[in-house]
Amino acid sequence: MADRERILKIRDLSISFQTDAGQVNAIRGVDLDLYKGETIAIVGESGSGKSVTTKAIMGILANNGKIESGSIEYVWHDENTGERQERDIVKLSEREMQKEIRGRKIAMVFQDPMTSLNPTMTIGKQVMEPMIYHYGKSKEEAYQKAVELLQEVGITDAEKRMKNYPHQLSGGMRQRVVIAIALSCDPYVLICDEPTTALDVTIQATILELIQDIQRKKDLSVIYITHDLGVVAKVADFVNVMYAGKIIETGTINEIFYDPRHPYTWGLLSSMPDLDTDDDELYTIPGTPPNLAHEIKGDAFAPRNQFALNIDLRVEPPMFDVPGSNSHKVASWLMHEKAPKVEMPETLKKRIEKMKEEGLANGK
Repeated sequence: MADRERILKIRDLSISFQTDAGQVNAIRGVDLDLYKGETIAIVGESGSGKSVTTKAIMGILANNGKIESGSIEYVWHDENTGERQERDIVKLSEREMQKEIRGRKIAMVFQDPMTSLNPTMTIGKQVMEPMIYHYGKSKEEAYQKAVELLQEVGITDAEKRMKNYPHQLSGGMRQRVVIAIALSCDPYVLICDEPTTALDVTIQATILELIQDIQRKKDLSVIYITHDLGVVAKVADFVNVMYAGKIIETGTINEIFYDPRHPYTWGLLSSMPDLDTDDDELYTIPGTPPNLAHEIKGDAFAPRNQFALNIDLRVEPPMFDVPGSNSHKVASWLMHEKAPKVEMPETLKKRIEKMKEEGLANGK
C-alpha cells in the first residue's frame, strides 16, 4: 500500500449557504483522500452533503455558497516535465479553475443527462468543444477524437450520431455522450454524481460497467456520489458515509459492508431492499436529518440513534480508529474504550452473513 499515489486531499472543508432562513452549514469539516486508480464512494441520505462536496472540488458551488475553511489539494504530474504539481483548489480564481482544472484535470458526470447536454447543439459539437477550448485542437482533430470517444463509450454509428441532437437519443445513449464529453480532455479524476439514477434498471449496469472499463484502461481515479448501496458494492474500493455535512464512517468496501460500526451505517445497510426478507415493510431510519440552519450540539445523529449516550448530546465525537485496521474510522462515542458495548441489530447480522456468502461487496 506504500506506493499508493494520492491525487486529491481534502482537509477540514466547511461550506455554508446564505438562505432566506439564515446561514446553512451544509459541510462541517470534511476530510477525504483519493488515490490514483482507486474508486471511492460517498454515500448518505439526500441533503447529507455528498453533491456539495464534489461541487466544491469542481468549483461550481451555487452563488450563495461559500467555503468557510479548509483546503482541497489536487496533485498531478506536469505533462511536459513530469514534475509533481500541487494546487489548492479553494485558492484558485474562477478563470484558473476554468482553464486548469475543470474538465481538464477533473471532470464530472451528472445524474440527469438531459440537463447536462445543450439541447440546441449537436452531439458532435458538444464533445468537440472541450478539446478545442482546453487544448486548441483544430476542428478536424477534435472531430476525429470525438468520433473515437463516442465509439469508446459504446455508441454505434458514431459519425452519424455526431450530427444528432440530444432529444434524438435515448437516456442511456445521452449518458454515454456525457461520459464521452467528460473524458474528452483525458482527466485524471472522474466524479460521477448519481450517474445511473435517471436510467432504466437494465441500462444502469451497462453504464457502471462502461465507467469501470474506461477507468481500468485510463488508470482514472473515480468518485461516486450515490445513495444506492447496490451501486457502491459493485464499484467502490473505499466508502465514505456522510451524515449532516460530515463523514461519520470511512473504510474499505468490505469494512463498511461486512463490519460497519456506526449506527447510521447500520441503518443504511438495513434499509437496502432484500428480496428474501420475511419482513412486510422496508426498514427506515427513524426521525429526520437535522436542520443545518441551526447550531448542532454534540453528535448530529444522536436524536435518531437508539444507542445514543449522554455525551452524544453535548460533545461532537472525534474520528476513532477501528482496532486492527489502518483504513476504518468511525465518528461515534460508542467506539470509545469506556463506552458500553453495543451490538448491531440481529437482522443486520443475518443480512451481512448472507452478503458474505453471496460475495456482494466488489464482486468478491
